[in-house]
Amino acid sequence: QDAEIVRTRDPQRLASCDVVVDVGGEYDPGRHRYDHHQRSFKESMRSLRPDKPWSTKLSSAGLVYCHFGSQILAGLLGQPENGAVVTALYDKLYENFVEEIDAIDNGIPQAEGEPRYALTTTLSARVGHLNPRWNDPDQDTEVG
Repeated sequence: QDAEIVRTRDPQRLASCDVVVDVGGEYDPGRHRYDHHQRSFKESMRSLRPDKPWSTKLSSAGLVYCHFGSQILAGLLGQPENGAVVTALYDKLYENFVEEIDAIDNGIPQAEGEPRYALTTTLSARVGHLNPRWNDPDQDTEVG
């Protein structure tokens, strides 16, 4: 609730952060580092949670969801983290929302023949509309 959000790629600033997401070049959940941009990164939901069937390479969003999704859902719903309701919702949210983000962020095409993942939202397009146009003289991404 009282967290300070910092947008930076400065390694010295990142070193002082409690949690780092999508930057920093390391995946280390023990230190709360959740970046997927290193060449060696190949994690999927199935590789981190063998009880799950999805093999799409995780984005940083997927990593955070993988590690904290059940806990957050349980808290919001007032249900046990390993209960049937939380498990069903966790799986549905991944399959119908987060997996798409993972795939698009990692450049995975939806289909090479049979579709690999369900395209159920245009979240990437909506976020893209928040960015300045390529020819906009003001390229400040912090202006809303």
